[in-house]
Amino acid sequence: MGFKMGIVGLPNVGKSTLFNALTRTAAAQAANFPFCTIEPNVGDVAVPDARLDTLAAIAASKSIIPTRMTFVDIAGLVKGASKGEGLGNQFLANIRETDAIAHVLRCFEDGDVVHVDGRVDPVADAETIETELMLADLESIEKRMANLLRKVRGGDKEAVQQERLLREAKAVLEAGQPARTVEVSDEDMKAWNMLQLLTTKPILYVCNVEEENAGTGNSQTERVAVMAAEQGAAYVVISAKIEEDIAQLDPDDAEMFLEELGLEEPGLDRLIRAGYELLNLQTYFTVGPKEARAWTIKEGTMAPQAAGVIHGDFERGFIRAETIAYGDYVELGGENPAKDAGKMRAEGKTYVVKDGDVLHFLFSK
Repeated sequence: MGFKMGIVGLPNVGKSTLFNALTRTAAAQAANFPFCTIEPNVGDVAVPDARLDTLAAIAASKSIIPTRMTFVDIAGLVKGASKGEGLGNQFLANIRETDAIAHVLRCFEDGDVVHVDGRVDPVADAETIETELMLADLESIEKRMANLLRKVRGGDKEAVQQERLLREAKAVLEAGQPARTVEVSDEDMKAWNMLQLLTTKPILYVCNVEEENAGTGNSQTERVAVMAAEQGAAYVVISAKIEEDIAQLDPDDAEMFLEELGLEEPGLDRLIRAGYELLNLQTYFTVGPKEARAWTIKEGTMAPQAAGVIHGDFERGFIRAETIAYGDYVELGGENPAKDAGKMRAEGKTYVVKDGDVLHFLFSK
């Protein structure tokens, strides 16, 4: 599995420019006026992982297949979006379908690029978007509670549970806090997730800065860092313009370009890592002469469910997983040497897959 991250922000903060860079396409129209993105643009990108290349080289794999993640470029929100202002609720619905939200915040000064509110204040921008999402959640909660009323009166257990969770969410939202601040028990988690409230989604703040500040950030990104820490959110500093330039270069020229700018890696790599951490994701590998492939799973995933990411039959008929730690595979020079050295383990249904594991699944058909 990969994951889907919605890119949101006020108009003209660099969302579409960043999307174009990330997906290496020109699918999203980047233009200096509000609402240039009319439909949500969706792009899949390969997740860069140097370990996959290393494994492929050792196994002489004919093909390399990285895991992928999906970005959704969602049109710029404005104050009143929850009430239909700007392009309205259609874009709030697009956010519901994502796993996490990347708030792109303008942290650069440029008199040629119009800001919808006539000022550069990333913290205020973040608050504007959060407020609209909270208002949309409150409206959704009111409708849901009204629809549940008859079932609750009839004693329907699921309806009673949903109403209780909706009331808890409503209370924190009316207190000015997002729904993700609600403490949810394990037994309520499934029902809670089914509510699909916008403000339960993890937040990654993406600080879009001038090219010269891409490596160090600036005074505005420092303010965002404080805000993120207070909220328990994540943040990254990126220059969308640099990422756009890199996207047009071949790998060797891109590496040289980054060196000239004093940057160790593209912002895309930092963004993906931050997204992985945000959603508690990790990677395992399958490696052979035909292909070396990366697979994304949640931290804490057990072997049968990890196998199910490849194919449902692997999970249903799971027998065992032959497992080699990435470090052992590389140090010993491949599967057979690792096996000869006693570093290949046979793991059963309760094995929790670790990041970097090289796995081979045995299953019954």
